[in-house]
Amino acid sequence: MANLELILVLATAATGLIWLGWVLLRRRLSPERQARMPWFVDYSRSFFPVLLIVLVLRSFVAEPFRIPSGSMMPTLLVGDFIMVNKFSYGIRLPVTRTKVLDMGAPERGEVVVFKYPRNPQEDYIKRVIGLPGDTIEFRDRVLYVNGEAQSAERVGTFEGEGSGEMMSGASLYEETLDGRTYTTLMREERPSLDGSVTVPDGHYFMVGDNRDNSNDSRTWGFVSEDLLVGRALFIWLHWDYNEGHRDFSRIGQAIR
Repeated sequence: MANLELILVLATAATGLIWLGWVLLRRRLSPERQARMPWFVDYSRSFFPVLLIVLVLRSFVAEPFRIPSGSMMPTLLVGDFIMVNKFSYGIRLPVTRTKVLDMGAPERGEVVVFKYPRNPQEDYIKRVIGLPGDTIEFRDRVLYVNGEAQSAERVGTFEGEGSGEMMSGASLYEETLDGRTYTTLMREERPSLDGSVTVPDGHYFMVGDNRDNSNDSRTWGFVSEDLLVGRALFIWLHWDYNEGHRDFSRIGQAIR
């Protein structure tokens, strides 16, 4: 994603400069030469507005992402295409990611896209479990936030399709965190990943809804504020390339 963003910035800048250069130069040319616009200027004039609009929308408004793994099942499935609000947690310049306007901070329970701390070239998506200063503990599969156990009730058994079939038979739990209720997956036959940590200032603790099959803050640590990309909004398409599975009923579902 970072390389695509850089390419988009460079393409926008190049086409804009070529078009601007021609506008300034043509004033010095004869009317006959002004009428003969070079092909690369014509292309730049056509593509620049389109590239600029895409760059602005993608950098500051919303960006599409595809879910490549099952770490957020059952909330998000492999092959879900989601839309992410890019200004939820501040306006950042493309490529440099310098924040120019603060718009707020993540809340507990929100589903967030962020840059993977160990490789910022990769985008990850998880649920915010811990805010700066929170003490987060997992004990016998129960989530504790600042010493308080969060409500979790078993509601059934998961039956997956496509790439999600691998998690069929896992237990479905409804968990509530700060008034947000969402569904998680658990494999009771696996060892519970227990532990307690305190989230440092300027960082967040992120965990996948597929609790026993997620590479998240329980193994690689915290996510700093500068790595946040945006809040997941809704699913706009489901197409599991690996299994050739499509599910149009998921289109338009809000991510909660």
